[in-house]
Amino acid sequence: MQLTQSQKAQIRWLKSADGVILLKSSGDWTIDALRDAAGMLEHFSMASRNVSIQWDVSDVGRVDSAGMMLFIHYYDLLKSDNCSIEVIGAKDEHEKMYRLLREYAPGHPVVEPSFSSRFLRIFNGIGKISVAFVLDMGAFLSFIGENFVIFLSSLLNPLSIRFGAIVKNIEDAGVRAMPIVALTSFLIGIVIAYQGAVQLEKFGANIFIVDMIGISVTRELAPLITAIVVAGRTGSSYTAQLGVMKITEEIDAMRTMGFDPHRFLVLPRIMALMIALPLMIFFADIVGILGGMFISHVHLHLSYAEFLHRLQTVLEMKHVWIGIGKGPFFAWLIAAVGCFRGFQVSKSTESIGRYTTISVVNAIFLVIACDALFSVILTELGI
Repeated sequence: MQLTQSQKAQIRWLKSADGVILLKSSGDWTIDALRDAAGMLEHFSMASRNVSIQWDVSDVGRVDSAGMMLFIHYYDLLKSDNCSIEVIGAKDEHEKMYRLLREYAPGHPVVEPSFSSRFLRIFNGIGKISVAFVLDMGAFLSFIGENFVIFLSSLLNPLSIRFGAIVKNIEDAGVRAMPIVALTSFLIGIVIAYQGAVQLEKFGANIFIVDMIGISVTRELAPLITAIVVAGRTGSSYTAQLGVMKITEEIDAMRTMGFDPHRFLVLPRIMALMIALPLMIFFADIVGILGGMFISHVHLHLSYAEFLHRLQTVLEMKHVWIGIGKGPFFAWLIAAVGCFRGFQVSKSTESIGRYTTISVVNAIFLVIACDALFSVILTELGI
C-alpha cells in the first residue's frame, strides 16, 4: 500500500476593500502537517479583534481530527474576540467531521462563575499575588542558602576561589562606577549644603552647616545614594549578563561540563561588590563633603580652613564607620537579588528586560529597608 505524502497546511490572509479579512486555508490539515498553520493562526488570532472574517477552506485537502480540532479552537477563539466569521468552501466530509467533533471541543469564551463578583475578584487577585510572593521568597531563600553553602566550602578550600574573576568584577562594579558616584555625591552635597544654608542663615548659625553636612553625608546619604546608584547600574548588569547566558544555554552547558554556576558566576560577583561598595562609600563621603564645603564657601562665606577645622571637631569617626559598615550589607543584597533574577530569566529576550526591571526595583527597596533597619537599631543602641 502506497502512502500519500501530506502537503503542509497553510494559512494566508488579506484585507479586502470593504474591510473584510479573507482568511484562506490550503494543504492537508493532518497531524503531521499542522506545525506552520498553528503558528500562523496563533499570530492571526492575536492581531484580530472586532473584525469581519471570511474563512475560505475550499483548497483544504485531507483533514483528520487534529486538524479539525485546531480549526474549531481558533474559530471559537476568534468568536470570543467579537469577530464575525463566515466559513465558505467546506466539503461534505469536512462538515461531517466538524459535527462529530464539535461537541467534544471546549467552549469559548469560558463563562465566569456567578460568584465571581468585583469584590471577590479583588480578593482573588490578592490571593494570587500573595501565593506568587511566597513562592518567590522561597526560591530566593533557597538561592541564598545554596550560595552560603558554596561560600563556606570556598573558605575551607581557598584555592577554589576565582580571585581573577573577583578582581575583574571589582573593576566593572567599582572602578568604572566611580564617575557617576562622584557626580551624584557631589550634587547631593551641594543640595544639602544649599538647603541647610538657607535655613541656618536666618538664625546666624552658619557654622552649623558643617555639622549637618559632615554627619548626614557620612552616616546616611553617601551610603544610601551610592547603593541606589550601584543597584541601578551594577545590579541590573548582573541580571542582564546572567539572563543572556541563560538564554544562550551557557549556564546549562556549564552544568553539563560539571561546573557549578553559583561557584563560577554568582560568588565572584557577590564578593567583588561586597569589597567595592564600602570603598565607593568612602569615596562618596569625601566628594559629598567637598560639594558641601564649596557651597558653604560660596553662599555662607565660610572659608575652607574654617570648614575643615569645624569638621575635625564635630565629625566623629563612628559616623564614618557606620556608613562604611553598611556597604557590605547593601552590596550583598544588590548582588544576590541581581544574580537571582538573572537565573529566573526564561527562554525569551523579553524576559531579560522584565527581570532586569524587577531586579532594580527589588534591590532599591531592600537597600532602603535595610538602611531603615540600621537606623532603628543604632538609635535604640544610642550609637
